[in-house]
Amino acid sequence: MERATSIALLIRKLAASCTGAEVLHHVAADGTESGYTWRELDRRSDQLAGALAARGLAEGDRLSLALRNSPQLVLGVFAAWKLGAVPVPVRWDLPEWESDRLREVVRATVHLGAEDMPWIDATTSAHVPILPLDVISPYAHGICSSGSTGTPKVILTARRAMHAPTFSTPLMQSWTPVPRPQTILVLAPMYHANGFTTLFGMFDGDRLVVMEKFDAARVVSAVERHRVTTFTATPTMLQRIADLPGVENRDLSSLEWILQGAAPMPSALVHRWSGLIGAERIVMAYGMTEGLGITALRADEWMTHQGSVGRPLRATELRVLNPDGKDVPVGETGDIYLRSPSYHGYEYLGDAPSLKATADGFQTAGDVGYLDADGYLYLLDRRVDIIITGGANVFPAEVEAALIDHPAIADVVVIGLRDPEWGRRVHALIEPSDPAAPPTHDEVVAYARARLAAYKLPKTTEFVDVMPRSAATKVNRGALVAARGG
Repeated sequence: MERATSIALLIRKLAASCTGAEVLHHVAADGTESGYTWRELDRRSDQLAGALAARGLAEGDRLSLALRNSPQLVLGVFAAWKLGAVPVPVRWDLPEWESDRLREVVRATVHLGAEDMPWIDATTSAHVPILPLDVISPYAHGICSSGSTGTPKVILTARRAMHAPTFSTPLMQSWTPVPRPQTILVLAPMYHANGFTTLFGMFDGDRLVVMEKFDAARVVSAVERHRVTTFTATPTMLQRIADLPGVENRDLSSLEWILQGAAPMPSALVHRWSGLIGAERIVMAYGMTEGLGITALRADEWMTHQGSVGRPLRATELRVLNPDGKDVPVGETGDIYLRSPSYHGYEYLGDAPSLKATADGFQTAGDVGYLDADGYLYLLDRRVDIIITGGANVFPAEVEAALIDHPAIADVVVIGLRDPEWGRRVHALIEPSDPAAPPTHDEVVAYARARLAAYKLPKTTEFVDVMPRSAATKVNRGALVAARGG
């Protein structure tokens, strides 16, 4: 059985054995870069911890961090762990009213935002305090989510700030050995679980190359220059990278594997990336911030189970249930329930409702899907996002997947809008590849008609200059619907 170690103590031990090698490299939005060793990270996080303690941060308190991907964010997280506090990265790109509402839910003892960056930097001149590293945060971290309803939801991982190899073991290890240390490129904002959890890899020797802001061209350059071996990305990120002119001629040979999550990957995009780096180097996964469990598969498996998000891994158990809580037959649609002892569970802050659960501990995040005869899971969509039009169910993700390969469409999001005839109509928001020459509504529908049943076709289309995605490339469908009259 693996032994957990205090993260704060582990940081000190890594600094003591520091060889002078860089373990954190930062690529700023303006192109400037900087690097840090364990000794530097340890000393600076000690200094920041002392300054935060002077501001009242103590064991068990929460530290909210509305900071872009940056060394200052990493130092803040480390400092919180050293004080036994709970680091909670939050979105820095919210309007003031929404940020205030989120901060009210987090109720942090200390909040650090962009305006505090000079103060964080100034702590470099502070004395280095002697910290009692036997204090351990009761929660390793918190992650904020708007949830499906738009209500602020803060998810605390129900695990103390102890490092265990489970949380830094590469997912690809389930198929083939992964050379360590890895060089991990961090593309996602670190207020998102995919970005934040890369920190745990550092504790087992991995090196992070952290991008302040996702930029497809800089991603490829960073892979080439730093010989990146892995990264995690959303389908939108992978689409933008694959769309770069001449990407087929760039050097991606250092990539041992990549992980794709957040949404099912469109078929054409799987094939494009399989051509770029090889299907055996791509892992596609399904999970959620609450840590209910995980399913995954490699792209070479996907070729014979196209559209699947994989089979359970890491002791995850999976059921697909009907509204009465009964298992549905193979191939039939139901709610996806997961259970796993490996992920320790979660707690919510605020008034977000608990996830629906069975008496024996399976829980659902509200996703809908089905299993095939081989036990592979197929994710259709969130139940809350299903569009009921004319009495029929339409899954937005399916319509989006059918449209995204249109050469004139750069991005697409599908929502259901109130309609007097249909109840809800399928409405497609489209970001054209060439704003000066967007496709017509009829062209969009004609393209979709070859891929979808007639009742799933968009009844209306809307063209936008830029899709309103967050830095994590997610969209708030509820907000899009509300802005259009519900």
